[in-house]
Amino acid sequence: MFDLMPIAFRNVNQLWAYILTETLKRLGLTCAIVCPGSRSTPLAVAFAQQAPEIEAISILDERSAAFFALGQAQATGRAVVLLCTSGTAGANFYSAVIEASYSRVPLLILTTDRPPELRDCHSGQTIDQLRLYGNYPNWQTELALPSADLGMLAYLRQTVIHSWERTQTPTKGPVHLNIPFRDPLAPLPDGVDLSYLRSQFHPEDFFAGITNPSPIPHSPFPIPKEWKECDRGIIIAGVAQPQQPEEYCRAIAHLSQTLKWPVLAEGLSPVRNYAELNPYLISTYDLILRNQQLAKLLAPEMVIQVGEMPTSKELRNWIDVTQPRRWIIDKSDQNLDPLHGRTTHLRISVEDIKVEEINLSFSSDYLQQWCDAETKVRLAVDQTMGKIDEIIESKAAWLISQILPPGTPLFIANSMPVRDVEYFWKPNNLGVRSHFNRGANGIDGTLSTALGIAHRQQSSVMLTGDLALLHDTNGFLIRNKFVGHLTIVLINNNGGGIFEMLPIAKFDPPFEEFFGTPQDIDFAQLCATYNVQHELITSWEQLQQELNPLPTKGIRVLEVRTNRKVDAKWRKKNLGKLAADTDIKCYLIKP
Repeated sequence: MFDLMPIAFRNVNQLWAYILTETLKRLGLTCAIVCPGSRSTPLAVAFAQQAPEIEAISILDERSAAFFALGQAQATGRAVVLLCTSGTAGANFYSAVIEASYSRVPLLILTTDRPPELRDCHSGQTIDQLRLYGNYPNWQTELALPSADLGMLAYLRQTVIHSWERTQTPTKGPVHLNIPFRDPLAPLPDGVDLSYLRSQFHPEDFFAGITNPSPIPHSPFPIPKEWKECDRGIIIAGVAQPQQPEEYCRAIAHLSQTLKWPVLAEGLSPVRNYAELNPYLISTYDLILRNQQLAKLLAPEMVIQVGEMPTSKELRNWIDVTQPRRWIIDKSDQNLDPLHGRTTHLRISVEDIKVEEINLSFSSDYLQQWCDAETKVRLAVDQTMGKIDEIIESKAAWLISQILPPGTPLFIANSMPVRDVEYFWKPNNLGVRSHFNRGANGIDGTLSTALGIAHRQQSSVMLTGDLALLHDTNGFLIRNKFVGHLTIVLINNNGGGIFEMLPIAKFDPPFEEFFGTPQDIDFAQLCATYNVQHELITSWEQLQQELNPLPTKGIRVLEVRTNRKVDAKWRKKNLGKLAADTDIKCYLIKP
């Protein structure tokens, strides 16, 4: 062991860093994102020494690095380490830490720091890093200064184990360790005699028993009596990116078919990408609920909400007005009810529900009404979209849902892309793995997250607007470290298209300057600067050809130019119309 890690005994800092990284490797860490800097030198060297078991990736921009780590953790389900130097470097992680907290993504953040004697005395590159991320981490602490004492090395080992576990339990999320180091930072002799440790320190004994903790098994949860007796219930499959999407979808389908309740599936739920599993899938609920007559007739008495509430304002307002009894199924310890309704949180996963054969004492007229509405509105959507030849923003999500290679990882940017996916994403059996940052719903780190998701995975796609991409162009600096392929479908409407849907759009000035914010960027030139392939899409046929099959390596941008005012006008005209034109005579008999 000492022959493998001779650098660990150069000085106390390097020994400390070796214990930390070796513990993490044995816990199952496979990826560490390292931002350049001086104070983090001992850990940067130690992570580099742990190759190939731990892939250490150097990324220049801390914000990009943090979102790349977030994407990797999303894609793999495993915690990723994020390392930086002292000072404001760690502050650039903040937005990703917030997203990781709200989206429940495991990250282990290591901010290195100057020792206590160099704080509060205007020593360079020193800020107050304690509790730097407020209450967002699952857990946080500052490590003691490095020491060669065996008891202190054991303290370090156990603190690292606890930190790793807290990225997983009770809910996945970020953990922050602030780690002070004194000079020398490079692996140079520091005057401390470490020779005595060689006779006392036995690595296999010291690290014995360190394993990746297994999840705690849950007992099957029986179906409540109230659910079995309700003939007007719905299941809402909300925003979710589970590690085992097919198993997740199958559990929802079993519950739906047992209770004879329809499943209103958000576009950001895997349920829409495993459609054949669920015969009672409702994908057009946002459009259906814009028809006030239908919304009233389909009012539920009970709702099972799986995961977070969908994006749709129409759905939220409908639930708020009808005030059904609600159960939220999610393992987290968070409050997932922004509507503050008559809600019970069941702290379990949907897979934990014990589905048994039950004899329902009622007919499923209510279910049939939902399924009939879905059939008619889905047909109206598909016929409308199929006839559109001109390039409009809304059609992109509808087309992409049908043409991607099976199992493609897809990152969907915030603002209009997530909404178009909810409105128009057609149910399919492609098993597309959708990813997104819907915890805080910001546009921070869009490109970097997508690259983190795509790194060493199947060829991937990102759907984004121009402002979200421009907000993170430093993500293109990751291209030389990136392994795999990412196609960026760029909807370029030269500004903030989502604001066109809001009342402020009628007030110009100041709308265009402060809300529309056109940037007038030539994306072909921007891509050339970063040596990224660029192609202008001029037809839907061309887009379809470029998305299947996908290349196997590199980054490319497929630019789809649209007019945001025309796009907004189309949505305002058609979103309500698609369900309004549906024949609803069959619903006029009250159940």
